[in-house]
Amino acid sequence: MNRKDFIRNTALLTAGGYFLPNASFGNFSSSDKRLKKVGIQLFSIAQMLEKDFVGTISMLATMGYKEIEMFGPYPYSSEAAKNSWQSITPMLGFSGSGYFGLKEKEVKAIFKDHDLKIPAIHTDLLTLENHMDRLSKAAETLDFEYVILPAIPEERRQTLDDYKKIAYTFNTIGKAAKEAGLKFAYHNHGYGLQELEGVIPMQHIIEHTDPKYVFFEMDVVWTLAGKANPIHYLNKYSDRYKLMHVKDMKTIKTFKGDGSSPIEWMEIFPQITTLGKGAVSLDAIIAAATSNGVKHFFIEYERAPNPEVTFKESLDYLTSLRF
Repeated sequence: MNRKDFIRNTALLTAGGYFLPNASFGNFSSSDKRLKKVGIQLFSIAQMLEKDFVGTISMLATMGYKEIEMFGPYPYSSEAAKNSWQSITPMLGFSGSGYFGLKEKEVKAIFKDHDLKIPAIHTDLLTLENHMDRLSKAAETLDFEYVILPAIPEERRQTLDDYKKIAYTFNTIGKAAKEAGLKFAYHNHGYGLQELEGVIPMQHIIEHTDPKYVFFEMDVVWTLAGKANPIHYLNKYSDRYKLMHVKDMKTIKTFKGDGSSPIEWMEIFPQITTLGKGAVSLDAIIAAATSNGVKHFFIEYERAPNPEVTFKESLDYLTSLRF
C-alpha cells in the first residue's frame, strides 16, 4: 500500500474520534480480484418482503444479488424465540420473518426461479440446542449450509462463567450440526468485545471452541460499535470467520453501554448508510476478510430509507472493490 492509500484508510478508520486499536493493513493489496457473489440479509428488507415477497425477491435478483441469508423465527423455531420476536416487532415496524407465511418448498421455488442460493440462515439458541433435526430437514429443501446464532440471549451472558459455558455449548451445537450435515456459526454483536473479569469474552469463545465445529460471522458495524477492530480479529483468527455482514456508518459511533440490548442496537441504526458513503474502511476490511477465509458477504442495512436505490448502490460499490 502506498503512503496516500495508507493515510486515506487510517483517516476513515479514525472518523468520529475513534481509532481501531492495533489495526493491521498487511493483507491489503490492490489487484483485479473482486467479489463475484454478494448476498443480502433479508432482515434488511423485511418490510418489503412482508408486503410483497415475490416482487421483492425479484427486485433483488434483478439488482444482481446472488445469495440470500434468512432470519427466524420459523414455523419450527422454539416458542421462546417466537414470543421474543413478537415482543420486539412493535419497535421494528414489521412482524414477518422466516418464510413470511409461505411453505419451505414455495420459498425454495421462488429462490430457484430467480437463481438465488441460500448458504445460511439465522436461528435462535434453543432451536439450535433442541431442534437440529428440524434444521437439517429444512436444509434438505432449502439447501443451506450454515445455521447461525445471531445473538446470545442476554440472560446467558451476564458473567465470564456464562461465556465459558457458552463456549462449551457452541462446541456441542457445532458437533451436532456437523453430524447433521450442517455448519454452525456465531454472529457477533457489540457485547463480549471488551474485558469482563479480565478476559475478552469473544476471544475466549473463539479460542475455546473447536475449529472443526464452530465458525463465525463478523458483523462489521457491531464490531466497530463494540470498540473492536475487525481487521485485528480477521488476522488473529484466520480461517475462523466464514461469513460477514457488510455495513457502513456515516461516522464511527460506539454503543453507550456494552451493546447488549436491542435498544442499544437500534440507537446505532440511524448511523448506518449505503456502502461506500460512510466512514468505514471497507476496502481494507474486505481485503483482510478474503485473505483470511471469509466466503460469504451479506449486505445488511437496517431501516434503509430508499431500499430500491440503497441496495443497488451498495451492491455496486461492494462488487467494484479490488483487493
